[in-house]
Amino acid sequence: MTLCAATGNRSAMTRPFLILQLRPETEAADDEFAAILRMSGLLPARARRIRLDREGLPEDLNLDDHAGVIVGGGPGCVSDAPDQKSPVEARIEAQILGLMPAITGADRPFLGCCYGIGILGAHLGAEVSKRAHGEPVGTADCRLTEAGAADPLLAGVPPRFDAFVGHKEALQSLPDGCAHLVAAPTCPFQMVRFGRNVYATQFHPEADAAGFETRIRIYRHKGYFAPEEADSLIAMCRAARVEAPARILRNFIERYG
Repeated sequence: MTLCAATGNRSAMTRPFLILQLRPETEAADDEFAAILRMSGLLPARARRIRLDREGLPEDLNLDDHAGVIVGGGPGCVSDAPDQKSPVEARIEAQILGLMPAITGADRPFLGCCYGIGILGAHLGAEVSKRAHGEPVGTADCRLTEAGAADPLLAGVPPRFDAFVGHKEALQSLPDGCAHLVAAPTCPFQMVRFGRNVYATQFHPEADAAGFETRIRIYRHKGYFAPEEADSLIAMCRAARVEAPARILRNFIERYG
């Protein structure tokens, strides 16, 4: 892959955002992609979507041809032992990790959502594990740190907000070179920034109640919660007021598009 070639003739106003998806379930992947577009305001013509469960990264991929990179969530865990990962999960992880040196080395615009914070942490040598800070499916009580309140990607986000979460692994410490932007009592590292332009969230900035309801139904037998809890979790989603996280996606598109 050509990751660091000289920038071509396409201006920042026309370059698409590269959206990498990991979910092997078509309904979940389609719903996530639609949510990213809807919550960010990104036009479909400005989105280059690649489902890594179905295809590999193109050999001629040039990151200079893209305004930024967004990585969605998925059922895989970076911290799982190699023999616990399916061949598809292992291939997806290897391909995204393979992109990270070019992204962090050139400080390219990047937003990793949920799975993406594990990828960034693993790339930077931090502990990503299930030792602590996993969060059941639900909402996290998120608070901006001092650095977060001053960060342009969090402009317009209130000092305290709810966000949808559901993950088995988490960062156990702040990676070297990262700023800590958002915290929560249940999981301290909810959003971090490396350099000036590389971001990752533990929560799902694209998720609304309807989208999380879809995921609860699809993943009810994936170990995130007891299957019999699905109906009560769906009711919780419908009652929750989760609005602020979408501002992060909109800010990312507006800042780098």
